[in-house]
This record gives sequence, C-alpha cells and structure tokens, in this order.
Amino acid sequence: MSDIENVVIIGSGPAGWTAAIYAARADLKPLVVVGVPKTQPSIVLPGGQLMLTTEVENYPGFPEGITGPDMMEAFQKQAERFGTRTRGEDIVSCDFSSKPFKLETSKGETILAKSVIVATGATANWMGLDNEMRLARSGGGVSACAVCDGALPAFRDQPLAVVGGGDSALEEASYLTKFGSKVYIIHRRDEFRASKAMQKRIFNSPNAEVLWNKVVLDVLGDEVITGVLLKDTITGEESTLDLRGLFVAIGHTPTTSFLDGSGIELDDAKYIQLNTRSSKTNIDGVFAAGDVADSEYRQAVSAAGMGCIAALDAEHYISSLSG
Repeated sequence: MSDIENVVIIGSGPAGWTAAIYAARADLKPLVVVGVPKTQPSIVLPGGQLMLTTEVENYPGFPEGITGPDMMEAFQKQAERFGTRTRGEDIVSCDFSSKPFKLETSKGETILAKSVIVATGATANWMGLDNEMRLARSGGGVSACAVCDGALPAFRDQPLAVVGGGDSALEEASYLTKFGSKVYIIHRRDEFRASKAMQKRIFNSPNAEVLWNKVVLDVLGDEVITGVLLKDTITGEESTLDLRGLFVAIGHTPTTSFLDGSGIELDDAKYIQLNTRSSKTNIDGVFAAGDVADSEYRQAVSAAGMGCIAALDAEHYISSLSG
C-alpha cells in the first residue's frame, strides 16, 4: 500500500504554496499536487491566476512590484526549501468517506492522505477569442482583474473598457475610472444585472460610458491591445473602439468539479462552503483556502492568508489524531 501523507495540498497558487510553507515548517512533510496546464475552456496554469498577471504591485514586501510568475516561483522555492514535495498532475476525484482519504490522480494513481487542503482557486471566464487569450497570456493589455492590474502605468490616462453587466463588472469599471482617461462598459443587453447602487455610481461617473447591446467580436492589436471590434446585437452593425486596456468581468468558475460526489459542501455557485472563519469544511480533516472558497475578494494576499490558516488548522488536526 502507498505511504499515507500527512497533508496533501491540491493547488499551487498563493494559497497552496503558503499552506505548504507553514505545513513544511511544522514538519508535516506536505505534498503539493500542482496541476497541469490547460487552455480550454479557460486558461489554467500551475501557479493560478497570477501566472496571467504581468506586474503585481499590491502585494506587501515588493515595493518595486514583481511579475505574477516570478512571485509564484519564489513561493514555490520557499516551500521547497523546507521540504515540500510536488507532483505535476491533477486530482480528478476524491473519496472522503473513509480514512485515510483517497485522491485519484490524472495518471490513474491513488494518493492516501490523513488531511487535505483544497486550494485549486477559481478561473476567470473569458470570451474565448483567440487574440484575447494571446494578449492575456503575454501581458498585452487584456486582464480579468482590474483591481490587480488597473493601476499599472500602462493603463493610466488611457481609454479602457470592461466587458460585463453584473456587480463585479461595474465595480471593476468604477475602480478603473480613477486611472483611465475613459472607461467604457460593454454590455450585450440594454440593462444591467448589477445593483441599483452600483449602476448609480457608474452613471454618475464623468469618465464612464456604457455601450449597450454590444458584443466583442475580436480584440485588436499585435504586441499590445489597440482596440476591439464590436457588433451591435440589435442592428448587427460592426464598429471599432480604440482601447489600451480590456478587462473581462463575466464571472469566475471555481475549480471544484473534481469534488463531485466527495460530500464536500458547496454553495450555489460551486465555491466550497466555509461556515466559520476557519478553513474547515463540513468534512473533518478537509480544509479549503483561497479563491476556491472566496468568491468576493480574490486577491493574492487574502488567498495567502487563507493558506496560512488552512495549514495551521491541518497541523492541529494531525496533532489531534496522534494525541
């Protein structure tokens, strides 16, 4: 039979690596299952959403900023320094009905674990346009997080646009009005789903403009975005809008499908349900951290904090087993 791991951490973003650092320093010898790259239906890379972020300027300790990939590489090296081990595969299903827990990998193997920390994050929903994906990967001015990227010098005093019509989209647009010369909200319908308060904020902003009944057909630009090709959903008329930044805000999908049938409690949007301030799920010995359990903040620093909490909770749980 395979050895039984003290703690298996599923996911390799800031929550996963922070959990690994704390668990490793507690001599739990954690194993991180980092995942494998995917491009459909969304871009998913080991390291999480920060792998699509060129400059991170709001994480404490980096006064000059740091790229998302460089940050995740530093997190990983720090975790490995204390003895964290990694496996480059996915977990495709989990059996939490008995102990030790059984985790099935994408290579058809089974990992046995005393405790599990789920830190698989949530992926941004994209429009699925080829140039959108290319410019998002290359840092060419396409992003899924205005709070993460909107204050960067490349976007200051430039025409920007947000795609979407919900609260998140209008919150992102409102944030961008502090930096962009003009902020367009591109919405496929003739009314918003967002709250009246959020709508009022946008309508009262002097440098925000709503483009109703419009969809993005293409993202224009080679090295960096230069604009978008729009189509009117009523008339079918096409037009070009000059831009220097595009922020896609059409929701996120938590990475929890591998938990189907596991018994882990999810909310209506499929995020892991945490009923207390701890990382404890409804199954004893299974913990969650980061965006997979946080549909509101979705920041690297808050995910890292949740990773710390999860590792401490796992350490206490492991101690209780031997006590």
